[in-house]
Amino acid sequence: MDRSSSRPTPLAEVLRSYLRRAGLVRRVGQASVIEEWGELVGPQIAQVAIPESVTADGVLRVRVTTAPWAAELQLMTPRILARLNTGRSGRITAIRWMAGGLG
Repeated sequence: MDRSSSRPTPLAEVLRSYLRRAGLVRRVGQASVIEEWGELVGPQIAQVAIPESVTADGVLRVRVTTAPWAAELQLMTPRILARLNTGRSGRITAIRWMAGGLG
C-alpha cells in the first residue's frame, strides 16, 4: 500500500460510521428534536413548552407552563409529531405533555 496516496478520512465520516455501527443513529436523530425544538414547533409553542428528554422508544417528554396549554398541545400532537419526524432518522413515537414547573 502506498501511504502517499492514501488520504485521511474526514472526522464527520468516521463519526457517522461509528454511530451506525453502534446503533446510535436513531437515538441521535431523536435527541436532535430537543435542540431544534423552537424551529420545529415555532416561537409561540416554544415559549410555553420546553422538551426535557426522549426515551429509547421515542417518547418525548415536554414541560408546559400551564394545564390549559398542555391540553391544547395534546390536541395538536398529531400535527406536531408530523413536524418533528419529517426527514429524521429517529422517530418520535409519542409526546408526553407535563404541566407546570417552568421557571
